[in-house]
Amino acid sequence: MPNYLDAQHREQILHLQSSFTARTDWPTWLLLIGTVGAWFTLLQYTTSLGQALTLLLLVPLITLWMSLQHELLHGHPTRWVGFNKLLGYAPLAIWYPYTLYRDSHLLHHRDEALTRPHLDPESRYFDRLAWDRSSPAERAVHWLNKTLCGRLLVGPALALTGLLMAETRRLRQGSLQAWRMWSSHAVAVTLLLVYVHSQGLAVGAYLAASLLALALSMVRSYYEHRPADAPEHRSVLNEAGWPWRWLFLNLNLHLVHHDLPGLAWYHLPRVYAARREEWLQRSGHFLVKGYGELFGRFGVVPIDSPRHPWQ
Repeated sequence: MPNYLDAQHREQILHLQSSFTARTDWPTWLLLIGTVGAWFTLLQYTTSLGQALTLLLLVPLITLWMSLQHELLHGHPTRWVGFNKLLGYAPLAIWYPYTLYRDSHLLHHRDEALTRPHLDPESRYFDRLAWDRSSPAERAVHWLNKTLCGRLLVGPALALTGLLMAETRRLRQGSLQAWRMWSSHAVAVTLLLVYVHSQGLAVGAYLAASLLALALSMVRSYYEHRPADAPEHRSVLNEAGWPWRWLFLNLNLHLVHHDLPGLAWYHLPRVYAARREEWLQRSGHFLVKGYGELFGRFGVVPIDSPRHPWQ
C-alpha cells in the first residue's frame, strides 16, 4: 500500500480488497469464461456470419483478451502465477507470448524508469544518440507514430519490428528461455490457426483481425505516459467513456493502476471517484477527458517529440 495514502483511503482500499467480490474475483472469472466462450462461438458461426463480419467482431474480442491477460499477470483471478499463466496462455492475439508480455510489463512498473529509453521496456522515446543516428525516413515514421491516426497505421508494424529484432537477438545468443518460450508459442499458435481454419475462417483473416486488435489496443497506450520530473506525474488519468473503459478494463485510469497494481480492474473507478481531486493533484493534473479528446487534438498532430527530453 503506497505510504502517501491517508488512513481513510487505506481503509477504503483494504475494505474493497477484503470483500467477497475481491476474494473470489468472480467478475474476472466471468469475463474470462465469457470472452473465451464468445471466441469459440464466433468461430463456430463463421459460415453464417461471413468472413468480414466475423473478422470485425473478433477485433474488439481479441483486444479485450489482451486486457484480460494484463489482469492475469497482475495476480488475478488467483494468486498462483503458474495457474494465471495457464489461464492466459492461449495466443488469441497471436503476436506476443504471454511470458514475454508478463515479464516485460512487470519491468515497466518500475515507476522511476517510466518513459526512459533502455530502462522502460514500453517506452516509445529515443535517446539523443539513437535519434541522431536515425535516418530522415525513420524520423518521419516516428513523428507519424506520435499522432493518434499514425499510431493506428504504423504503430503495430513498429512494435512487431522491434519485437522481431530484440527476440531474434536473444535467440541468436542462445537464450534457452527464449528458445523454450518461442517454441511453445509457435506450437500454440499453429494449433490455434489449424482450429480457426477448421471452422471456416481464413487464416489470413484471423491474422488481420489480430493485427487490427493490436492497433486498437494502441489507442489506450498512445498517451498513457509522458516524461515528467516526478514519477507520479508520468501516468495519465483518462476519464474515458464506457465502451473504452470496458475494452481496456479501466486502465485508462492509469495512475491509479500504477500506484495500486494489485487492485482489480472493477475497483479502479470506485477508488478514483472517491478521491478524484487528490488523484488529479498527485498526477500533476495529467488529465485527459476521454479518447475522443485525443483523436480531436492529436489525430493528425504529434502529441510530443519522439526524442526523450532528458536523454
